[in-house]
Amino acid sequence: MNEIWWLVMLIANFAMVTAAYRFFGKIGLFVWVPVSTILANIQVVQTVELFGMAATLGNIVYATSFLVTDILSEIYGKEEAKKAVWIGFFSLIAMTLIMNLALLFAPLADEFSQTTSQSLSHIFSLMPRIAAASLIAYLVSQQHDIWAYHFWRKRFPAQKHIWIRNNLSTIVSQLIDSVIFTLIAFLGVLDTTVLIEVILSTYVLKFIVAAADTPFVYLAVRIKSMVKD
Repeated sequence: MNEIWWLVMLIANFAMVTAAYRFFGKIGLFVWVPVSTILANIQVVQTVELFGMAATLGNIVYATSFLVTDILSEIYGKEEAKKAVWIGFFSLIAMTLIMNLALLFAPLADEFSQTTSQSLSHIFSLMPRIAAASLIAYLVSQQHDIWAYHFWRKRFPAQKHIWIRNNLSTIVSQLIDSVIFTLIAFLGVLDTTVLIEVILSTYVLKFIVAAADTPFVYLAVRIKSMVKD
């Protein structure tokens, strides 16, 4: 059943990115970056079984941030893609700071307030370590993705070769991200066997998402004429 919901999540995320660009233009893509970054860092605390492997949630929504930077790189250039990366970086810092300040407040003594406070604490008390892992992995992998996209674009400049520069840049970037994030976030928290499985499963899932997002880069190029920036 998890696999069905994973496919639904995949379609929903791609649809949201496409809608954000179609209706709001470049600003919509900029808005999606913090949305994907924040959602991914909340979802990642949940470990599930997917396709017979242990995996964390958040892989799909996080991978869409690479789709966004590839669309920005393709249509608007390197500097706009870099701007999106820094927006995501800032949003993660802001969320971590503000939510950990929120945890310092003493809740009311009633059962509902105590329960919700504990729930928030379970999720966001992990955020500093996860946020640190995400920040480092995010910056390194996204900077590599933008560099690699334009590296391959110089060698395969034709529009029909978008799939080459999209996949060659993202596939390596996702591997970098998966290794850095998982080791920093979960080393010493998960058993070594589970840790290795999470790295492999995370990368495999991100690889699938990266391959599946290629048509949406082409779609973004096609609907550019309908977009008001």
